[in-house]
Amino acid sequence: MKRIVAFVLLMAALCVQMSANEVNLIGNVPARKAMSLNGDWNYIIDVQEEGYYDYRMNVTQWGFFQNAKPQRPEDLVEYDFDKSPTMKIPGDWNTQDDRLFFYEGTVWFYKKFKVDSSELREGIRKLLYFGAVNYEAIVYVNGRREGRHVGGFTPFCFDVTDRLKAGENVVIVKVDNKRNVSNIPTVIFDWWNYGGITRDVLLLEVPTVYIENYKIELAKADAKAKQRDILVSVQLNQQKAGETITLSIPELKLKQTLTTDAEGKAATTLKVSSKTLSLWSPQNPKLYKVDLTINNETLSDDIGFRTIETRGKQILLNGQPIFLKGISMHEEKAHGGGRANCEADARELLGWVKELGCNFIRLAHYPHNEYTVRLAERMGLLVWSEIPVYWTIDWKNAATYDNARRQLTDMIHRDQNRANVIIWSIANETPHSNERDEFLGNLAQHARTLDTSRLISMAMEVTGASNYKNRLRDNMNKWVDVVSFNQYIGWYRDVNDAPKMEWEIPYEKPVIVSEFGGGAKAGYHGPKNQRWTEEFQENLYIENTAMLDKIDGLSGTTPWILKDFRSPRRVLPEIQEYYNRKGLFSDNGEKKKAFYILQKWYEGK
Repeated sequence: MKRIVAFVLLMAALCVQMSANEVNLIGNVPARKAMSLNGDWNYIIDVQEEGYYDYRMNVTQWGFFQNAKPQRPEDLVEYDFDKSPTMKIPGDWNTQDDRLFFYEGTVWFYKKFKVDSSELREGIRKLLYFGAVNYEAIVYVNGRREGRHVGGFTPFCFDVTDRLKAGENVVIVKVDNKRNVSNIPTVIFDWWNYGGITRDVLLLEVPTVYIENYKIELAKADAKAKQRDILVSVQLNQQKAGETITLSIPELKLKQTLTTDAEGKAATTLKVSSKTLSLWSPQNPKLYKVDLTINNETLSDDIGFRTIETRGKQILLNGQPIFLKGISMHEEKAHGGGRANCEADARELLGWVKELGCNFIRLAHYPHNEYTVRLAERMGLLVWSEIPVYWTIDWKNAATYDNARRQLTDMIHRDQNRANVIIWSIANETPHSNERDEFLGNLAQHARTLDTSRLISMAMEVTGASNYKNRLRDNMNKWVDVVSFNQYIGWYRDVNDAPKMEWEIPYEKPVIVSEFGGGAKAGYHGPKNQRWTEEFQENLYIENTAMLDKIDGLSGTTPWILKDFRSPRRVLPEIQEYYNRKGLFSDNGEKKKAFYILQKWYEGK
């Protein structure tokens, strides 16, 4: 009886902790004072989740999160993190342990770290930050539950100040990547379900009152305006009035003091001469150093100023029409697969993008690592950023919508100061229904409440096909700024149909063909009508680019895809071997013949 009472009290305490320590997403993490917890973590594969549930499927108080050690010779403890193997974090488990290549389930991760007593002084808070964990993470520090996060590609953190102690501390994370019909994404998707702690783990140090996030952007104005407005908004972690924030942009000789209101918010408008301000663009990826100071803490950021808008069937960057010469890209390492997880990975992939002649990338089909977005900004690459509302979502489920809404919110809040991000995408290839329209319409409206300075789009499907005439029909046209759709003439339909195709897009909006392409195995050659050969893919790109040139309002393309990537849906022996082969590069970096067709086409744009 005592054990039952103790367990009930423990579970009640855990629920309180879970709601008490959750922290709204903190912005500009790279500028914060931090201790990295990356490196070797011990792990335990828990196929039946015995470390979390008892044999009646109730959460057990004796779970692995207790990190128990036998105190007497007769004590029964059937696990030991310290004696368990290690793997590198950040990293996916699929490519670090052969037993886990196809695994979907629970793995426990364990890390010991030391905190000096001087770091636990009054006026300092400690936040445990995860760049991403796929898919569900339950986090414990020193045996106490901090909280749960759901979603495999967005960051989260917990205030662990009151859990830490001087000396050795322990963090344990239960990671579960099982697919579920109500998840975002759902049970079927065409990429590898890499499990694990796939992005950085940091212990952040912040003052008791700190800048949680901010947004600094250029207001739209007439191209001939002599003066431009820079809009600034700042949010503290607390609803506290009267806090003073100093904003400085040294290169523009701008400095101003802001004072927070009762909600802990502050806003201002800075005036700058148009002649003085250099606008960010792919040709001139200019970034200005911006400093925000409060309570002796200074956050520095490199921010570009630009405008993005539409006019009729044109996309305007800084008031001028631009054609988006793009490519789609998965977040997978350049050689040998595995989740890309560091700046070196991003640099290699984006180098391939630049070599192709692109000024634009579609980061499919989920928010990519912050390293990628920031490096692309410095390299002059515009970005389409997307949440994994992919294929057949559980449209009627309120919890599923809340999950999608939270992922959209976190994506926007993390990257809202990146000048290169110009499109927030809310979905990919979703089947039409009233429930779907309501779900996505609400997401689009939510995105606009968070950010009015960027465009909204989604990858639609062409459903109104008749012989050689394709008519795009989608009720979501009223919510998007840019009409984008995927088409695979030459792959799922005969490539000889391409010259005959007519496209009718009955919306006075710019058009992006968000996917086209076909598969080829690098080094496999033959006639142009022989599937899987480089010649087949090459001819497909020749016919498709000629066809796309005829589309009225075409403002950009993001062909599918930069490089071959792993997918469990691609099982053909000797050709696919669990790879989607639609890449212009092989997984080992070999250029296929189609690469040169797209490169040449973009040279003429």
